[in-house]
Amino acid sequence: MRKSIITFLLVCVIITVIGPKNAHAAGHQGVKVYIDGELLETEAPIELIDSTTYVPLRAVSEKLGQASVSWDGATQTAYVTKPDLTIAVKIGAQYLESNGRYLYMPSGCKLIDGHTLVPVRVLAKAFGASVTWDGETNSVHISSGSGTILPGNQFYRSDEVYWLSRIIYSESGHEPLKGQIAVGNVVLNRVASKSFPDTIYGVIFDRRYGTTQFSPVANGTIHNTPSELSVIAAKLCLEGYNVVGNSMFFLNPKVASSRWFDTNLTMTAIIGNHAFYS
Repeated sequence: MRKSIITFLLVCVIITVIGPKNAHAAGHQGVKVYIDGELLETEAPIELIDSTTYVPLRAVSEKLGQASVSWDGATQTAYVTKPDLTIAVKIGAQYLESNGRYLYMPSGCKLIDGHTLVPVRVLAKAFGASVTWDGETNSVHISSGSGTILPGNQFYRSDEVYWLSRIIYSESGHEPLKGQIAVGNVVLNRVASKSFPDTIYGVIFDRRYGTTQFSPVANGTIHNTPSELSVIAAKLCLEGYNVVGNSMFFLNPKVASSRWFDTNLTMTAIIGNHAFYS
């Protein structure tokens, strides 16, 4: 009887030791990450969230960029630093800042089991690296590049940020980030269209049909100083992030009639208080 009890206790100990490890392995969801051909060995989780592979910030940054990682508990912000690169990302934030550039993460930065997780493609871009997906082996392959991303002061044009952030703020300053990006997308879609002027300033102040295209131009609020979030939204738009496809019109159905829009256009999305049309 005593021997049976001892055996039972040993089995319980083994299960206790092995159990968390197996559970942790399941957290990787079978996805493997390779950096320059070498398997990333990490105890941190690798998660598939909204069809996006999330990887541990510290493990990938240390392996990919030989960078140091620090944590500010007061602001829930992680910092990645090396001589030519600074990355900052806050838990819950929908963007990552890298050398003054803003990279979009629709599902946000995650804190899982005490580890900061970000989308693999976003983190790779921050390092100037590239990513490929191998569906047969369920693996992500990161290939290092220059080791840096072109700084924001070289990538963004100040006049474009100036006017795009102002139209975003005056039209959607009270909207969430996605709603602000959507308004910026409409402006840039018009810039790309042959039916509108080919600059952001030209689109905003377009009067070719005898009247202004945007009410903030008519009432003067276009000149109001934008919020920090609206400036970030403008930069995310200039990075190429798009949440409304080829939409070139929008309105707030609560304050404007949409009869002409509904008759002549196709609604593509409703984000916040705005309906978008193409």
